[in-house]
Amino acid sequence: MASAGAQPHTEGGPRVIVAGATGFAGALAAHLLWRHPDFELASVTGRSEQGRRLDDLYPRYRVPLVIEQLDLDRLEGVDAAVVAYPHAAAAPTVGALRGHGVRIVDLSADFRLRSQATYELWYGEHPRPELLGEAVYGLTELHRREIAAAPIVANPGCYPTASLLALAPLARAGLIADVVIDAKQGISGAGRAFDETTHLSMAGENILPYRVAAHRHTPEIEEQLAALGTRLSVQFQAHLVPLDQGELVSCYVTPTRPVAAAELDELFAQAYAHEPFVEIADEPPGVREVRETNFCRIFTAADEHTGKVLVFSAIDNLWKGTSSQALQNLNLMFGYPETRGLA
Repeated sequence: MASAGAQPHTEGGPRVIVAGATGFAGALAAHLLWRHPDFELASVTGRSEQGRRLDDLYPRYRVPLVIEQLDLDRLEGVDAAVVAYPHAAAAPTVGALRGHGVRIVDLSADFRLRSQATYELWYGEHPRPELLGEAVYGLTELHRREIAAAPIVANPGCYPTASLLALAPLARAGLIADVVIDAKQGISGAGRAFDETTHLSMAGENILPYRVAAHRHTPEIEEQLAALGTRLSVQFQAHLVPLDQGELVSCYVTPTRPVAAAELDELFAQAYAHEPFVEIADEPPGVREVRETNFCRIFTAADEHTGKVLVFSAIDNLWKGTSSQALQNLNLMFGYPETRGLA
């Protein structure tokens, strides 16, 4: 079905394709690009549902384009691509697109880790390791200068996005001796495949820890904290909660020295004073406050009883955790204000 008057906002701007538009992340990326005032959504492709319109598969997104097979011979005039394939499947497509001069925002894990050895420890053999040097980690608030010129931007995982924004000011200040990250996310984080299995019944009226002591986002968080000057092993635990979308991470930090509430407030206020999508809250945030936005909402507290620092960070896992952050990065890559199409 198509919405009446569903037309792209522009033609003649940078032409972008979404490869893997049939998944949650790819479909939302297509929606955001379709309504963007400058980018032209040139094509949506999928490894399934070919011949079907995207607004038939996802009526709420109102993107009246037919899902096609990705044809590398039809990339003339395409400037960029959002690749929304799973890890290992994404890298060969990224490589093929780069061979045609296309700039990439990759939503998989294939280029998030700088270390090939670390990637292969957690994910298996890397399909295109020669491209690792071209990739920039796409957490905009930490790497915007590098992102602007990057040929490949590795969009962060949703859990690392919320966790790193929560911890970056402390890491830069050398204040983290140890940290436990207790993370909770709605079922959309597991993708369409989860929805299509009988395990969906387990999510209602329930909270489930998963990937205990083995979550693949752990090395991503550790590597980025190390780049900020804090090397440590992170205790990360994810939980599935009965929400459609939304994510809250609770970080319990043992500081390297006592930290008072006033110092903590000042540290975070200075770190994010000029960030358009990071909000410092006066009360602990909930996921409804950031639903369907590109905002990360953060609250901090100093526990005088234990001496620990508590940081809570809320995002929408499909938006700031994935697709709207991809658009934030595309804006930077093509010289637009990073709030364009998102504010």
